[in-house]
Amino acid sequence: MKNMGKTRKNKPKNNKNITEEENKSLRGTLDSFLKSDDPVRGTIRDILWVVVVVGVIAAGLYLFSGTWPAVVAVESESMVPNMNVGDLIFVVEEDRFGDLQTWKDGVLTGYGKFNGMPDLQGRTVYGDVIIYKPNGDESVHPIIHRAVELYEGNTSSGYITKGDNNQIADQLSGISGIGHIMPVKKEWIVGKALFSVPFIGYAPLHIVEFAIILILIMVVHELYIRSDRRENK
Repeated sequence: MKNMGKTRKNKPKNNKNITEEENKSLRGTLDSFLKSDDPVRGTIRDILWVVVVVGVIAAGLYLFSGTWPAVVAVESESMVPNMNVGDLIFVVEEDRFGDLQTWKDGVLTGYGKFNGMPDLQGRTVYGDVIIYKPNGDESVHPIIHRAVELYEGNTSSGYITKGDNNQIADQLSGISGIGHIMPVKKEWIVGKALFSVPFIGYAPLHIVEFAIILILIMVVHELYIRSDRRENK
């Protein structure tokens, strides 16, 4: 008897053909999703598009600034009149575009950022404005105040800071939950303020309300486009 005891081997499928079929199926599914008139899919497309755009912008800001967050919104009046509530501040790492300079340094060099107006005491202000985490605590919002001088003490050292609209330095005051504010160590610094855009910071300050309004606009827009397509047909 021929072929007794021999097993018949199945011919393996061509992996290349399987891959091509999978790719075609994936492309077809993606094409169907992108061209679908379904309002739910349309809304999902819009949300994904917003996420991609925001992600690209965030990556670009990080590459430019070297720190994160690269933008912050002014929440209080402690830096008035040189910074106002709702200003959007662009932030860079403290030594980018020049070394960090304090008020004390700026008096000697004439350097000052955000110093178009005098402070609460009527003095011309100098030096950089820094964004820092008080006492390095991650649970409280960072503070954006002017670096006055670099303090070297026996028990602690760091930058003394003050708001242009405040009577005293931060290190003579405290914050509920963390206590007395210590001189700002280098590792607590998020960055220094580079420039500001007025009013734009109101959006981050009301991010929940802004997101709801944006989603509603996208939904209404999608429904309008769908209705317009029906009328044209």
